[in-house]
Amino acid sequence: MVKIKVGISSCLLGQEVRFDGGHKHSTLCTETLSNYFDFIPECPEVGIGLGIPRKPIHLIGDIDHPQAVASHDHSINHTQQLTGYGQQKAQQHTELCGYIFMKNSPSCGLFRVKVYGDNGYPQPKGGRGIYAKAFTDQHPLLPVEESGRLTDPALRENFITRVFAYYNWQQLEKEGLSHQGIIDFHVRYKYCLMAHSPVDYTTLGRLLADAGKSDPHTLGKRYFSALMEALSHIATRKTHTNVLMHLQGYLKKALSAEEKQELAHIIEQYRCDHIPLIVPITMLKHYFAKYPDPYISKQAYLQPYPDDLSLRNAI
Repeated sequence: MVKIKVGISSCLLGQEVRFDGGHKHSTLCTETLSNYFDFIPECPEVGIGLGIPRKPIHLIGDIDHPQAVASHDHSINHTQQLTGYGQQKAQQHTELCGYIFMKNSPSCGLFRVKVYGDNGYPQPKGGRGIYAKAFTDQHPLLPVEESGRLTDPALRENFITRVFAYYNWQQLEKEGLSHQGIIDFHVRYKYCLMAHSPVDYTTLGRLLADAGKSDPHTLGKRYFSALMEALSHIATRKTHTNVLMHLQGYLKKALSAEEKQELAHIIEQYRCDHIPLIVPITMLKHYFAKYPDPYISKQAYLQPYPDDLSLRNAI
């Protein structure tokens, strides 16, 4: 099995690289996701030559363009080094299909990292770590997430869905983009799109309506950018229910009246938040195995990632 390459903050793998000589080991990453992800670790602070242990750094100044300075001496500024290191690694790691960053880190944090004002207090709106910003600016479509947020089942499922979609697109690009290849990819992700963003699902359908009139590489760039933006939206029970009912429609001629009633009841139970998504999904997969449909067999929605990740058991 080929593992997907995903960047990660080194401390999340248990490496003792933090400023205090410690780590932030994530068992989710090392015991579960490592079965499918080939993690590429980076610690930018060590990467730019800071020792272990070391004096901590924090962010000061403008929220959008903060400076990374030593907490004990603001004249020691690491901003340029961390920015350059992030840009260098972004150019080096073009094979990545995702990145998991360490939360709250002045170098690696993605969201709401403390940025201190002139009064010495954190400003109300947080910023982004210097390395993380430099890296993500170079790869704006790359699925990224923070370690802490991955404890949320919906955010975890969303991130991993995007990683696998990104990887599948990379494989398509390696084969060579064609109009038909892009359309086939869209067909595969049709119901994933419908679950994540019904509006973008419609927009992307229109984009591909005249696919043959555009250069496939230009079309592919526009399509993939819109796809990743759409998948970044968190699917809800309402949008999942809509997809489940669409899939149910493909079985209306195959199922008995009793089976139809049972499936409809399970979907309604899910809509009302009485059962997790895995229950109606499992039932649909059972029926489609029994009554195969060539169109549904192409859909990524029923299995956007390996089942044993158990991501739909809690949403």
